[in-house]
Amino acid sequence: MDRNRDRRDRDRDREKSDGLTEKLIKINRVAKVVKGGRRFSFSAVVVVGDQNGKVGYGFGKANDITEAIRKAVERAKSAMIQIPMKNSTIPHEIIGKYKGASVLLKPAVPGTGVIAGGTVRAICDAAGIHDILSKSLGSKNHINTVKATFVALENLFNAREVAKNRGKSLNEMWG
Repeated sequence: MDRNRDRRDRDRDREKSDGLTEKLIKINRVAKVVKGGRRFSFSAVVVVGDQNGKVGYGFGKANDITEAIRKAVERAKSAMIQIPMKNSTIPHEIIGKYKGASVLLKPAVPGTGVIAGGTVRAICDAAGIHDILSKSLGSKNHINTVKATFVALENLFNAREVAKNRGKSLNEMWG
């Protein structure tokens, strides 16, 4: 038993040495009522990023908190996306919607910082976005807010691809 825990701790240290930042968004304790009483389990939402434009999120459920977090981190690492960035911000304004949650993301001038709530702030920090304005609209559910933010980030246009499709140079696009 102790040997397994030592191996798990070693693996966790190895995961942190790969250059990825792990941010825990929410841990939720859920109860299932059975004949003998309540049976508790845990769910965790985690965001993982390299602070260089790559970020992903994961959702894990287990009877133990550490196991739920581990599952969420594994899923987040396997579902990472690349975000197009302009210096330290996003290239344009966008709204992401998922179920009842909407998230408005706006680019900001250098030095503004991350003006965002807890969920969007954690995603921006993990992705390496340093200047952004955001507003969370609608549902305050953490999972739906994370998914709405990722819908917005996935739908950002890459300036190089847009310029290439229009037959213009990158300098002509940014003006």
